[in-house]
Parts: sequence; C-alpha cells; structure tokens
Amino acid sequence: MLNKAVVLLSGGLDSATTLAIARSEGFACYCLSLDYGQRHGSELEAAQRVAAALGASEQRTIKLDLAAFGGSALTDEKIAVPNAPSAGIPVTYVPARNTIMLSLALAWAEVLGSRDIFIGANAVDYSGYPDCRPEYLEAFEKMANLATKSAVEGNTMHIRAPLGSLSKAEIIRRGIELGVDYRLTVSCYQAGEDGSACGTCDSCRLRRQGFVSAEIADPTRYQPETNS
Repeated sequence: MLNKAVVLLSGGLDSATTLAIARSEGFACYCLSLDYGQRHGSELEAAQRVAAALGASEQRTIKLDLAAFGGSALTDEKIAVPNAPSAGIPVTYVPARNTIMLSLALAWAEVLGSRDIFIGANAVDYSGYPDCRPEYLEAFEKMANLATKSAVEGNTMHIRAPLGSLSKAEIIRRGIELGVDYRLTVSCYQAGEDGSACGTCDSCRLRRQGFVSAEIADPTRYQPETNS
C-alpha cells in the first residue's frame, strides 16, 4: 500500500504542481481545500478538477468562513484587490490562513495515519506573505510534533513544501514534466465565476510572468477586457 499524504489544494498553479510532485514520490494523496469565503470561489471547482485529473485518492472541501473576520481583500468586498504592486505585505494576505489550513490538514493526517503534509508555499516568486517562509513552516512542523498523539507515539510529522526555493518558471516546468494541465487551475484573486482571470492582480502577474520566463504558452483564460 502507498503511504498517505495530505495535500493542501487550493486549485491554483502552485498547489496543483505540489500535488503532482507528491504523486510522483509515490504517495496516495488526500487533498484538502478550504472554502473560507474567498471572493475567487471558482478556485474550489478548479481544486476538484485538478484532484480528479491527477489521480488523488480523495478530495474534501472544508467550509470555514474567514469572511466573518475580514481583514483581507480576498474576504472583504470593501477592500479592493490591488492592480499594481505595493510595498510591504499586500492586502490580499488572509490573516493566519496557512496556519488554519495546516492545522486542518494536520488533524486529517493524524486520522489517516499519514506523516506527510504537502503545501504549495513558495518563497521566491510570491506575494510576500509571512506564512510562506521556510522558518514558519519549520516552526509549524515542530509544533505539530509536540501537539499530536501520533507524533508523541513516534510517528514524526513532516511539513513538505517542495516548491519553496523554486521560481515560478521552474515550478511551471516541473509541473509540465509531471503532466499538470494548467488549463484546469485558477490562480486569480478576483476570478470570474467561470474561472477566467483578471490579468492584473498580484497572482495573475506572477503566473503570467512565470509562463513567459519558462517559455511555455500561457493557457490561462483571461477576462475579455484584459486578454492579451
């Protein structure tokens, strides 16, 4: 039997590539997505498509409405998604999102008897979120091995971030090698209901530049007014 891994799957480019990597390493992948009240809800449909296409053993979506707190352009309609780079941590940062998602993944991993949690965090071509940094992931792993019955009984937990030191172009090339169909993914922070991308938000800019740098045709469906 294959070892089990929990893979955090948003439906975007990075998490899809992470799932493909976990599968290539021989894991049976249990994908966890979070419906947290994000304005780009079409990414959750993308997560289901990606999980099916890449042969995940199971995909679950947990609803936990972080819009109740707000504090982010992704969960509060009164805060506009920036269409240009900004200094510091952008308003698209969702307070404690990765901590919440990793905690849910940790709970499921313990139930499944899994020692491995995969997350598509990246610290090279990214928006500068503090919960994507290697030192954060190392700290969470340490906490996980202090906090769970499984780890205390000797089953060490591993937080795996295989994209951590890769550029967006390198991520895309790796995904193509592993058969990822990026047409299925949604990365845009303000994607339409059909998953079409705005082409101007941080996530769209990083994604588009990644395809350019990788010298691979961009399969993203852009909204008509920004298509180019």
